[in-house]
Amino acid sequence: MASDVLYINDRITIAGWELSEQFVLAGGPGGQNVNKVATAVQLFFNIPNSPSLNDRVKANAIRLAGRRVSKDGVLMIEASRFRSQDRNRDDARERLKELILEAAAPPPPPRKKTKPTKGSIERRLKEKSGRAEVKKMRGKVGRD
Repeated sequence: MASDVLYINDRITIAGWELSEQFVLAGGPGGQNVNKVATAVQLFFNIPNSPSLNDRVKANAIRLAGRRVSKDGVLMIEASRFRSQDRNRDDARERLKELILEAAAPPPPPRKKTKPTKGSIERRLKEKSGRAEVKKMRGKVGRD
C-alpha cells in the first residue's frame, strides 16, 4: 500500500489508502540489476470508489484513461522508465496527477454559431458559376 498522500491541486487530494503499488521486474537497459531487482511500479487507483473525486472528474478520468482502466474501473499505471524504484514510483504518481488534472479541467466553452460573410457567399457562388461554365464547355459541339 502507498502511504503518501497525493496532492493534485488545492481542491483535490488523494489519500494514501486509495492508492496501491506493486513492484515488478522491468525489462530494458540496466544490466544485471534488471534481472535481480523489481524496479517497475504498477500503481492502482480505484476511480469509481474514490471519495476524493466528484462524478464529473471520475467520468472524465475513466474516459481519458482508456485501456488502462479495467472493467471494474481500476486504473493501472505502469512506470518502468527509470532504473530505480523510487524514481519509477514518483513517475507513476506524477502521471496519475496529470491524468486527474486533465479530467478536472473545466469543459471548453460552447461553440458560437456564425454565419458566412457576404463576401464569402459571393465568392462561392462566383466560383460555382465558373465551374458550371467549364463543365458546359465539355459538352458535344453542336452543328450550326
